[in-house]
Amino acid sequence: MIFMNPIVAAASVVAAGLSVGLAAIGPGIGQGTASAQAVEGIARQPEVEGRIRGTLLLSLAFMESLTIYGLVVALSLLFANPFNG
Repeated sequence: MIFMNPIVAAASVVAAGLSVGLAAIGPGIGQGTASAQAVEGIARQPEVEGRIRGTLLLSLAFMESLTIYGLVVALSLLFANPFNG
């Protein structure tokens, strides 16, 4: 059985935590800003609510995918670690 170096294991856990944390900050701020602007736009022009909502949902999905990429990096560092000797 191959055991991982304890320093590499600790660094992988820290890197995984940072990966998820940092990957959530940017999209979280972006989603809040986009939602605020969409609500403001709908309040100003209620007749285009459908178009604004569709664009908002599409952009929120793209922003959420960035967070999922961070999660994929974290899971690969934890379970399929390329630095495992």
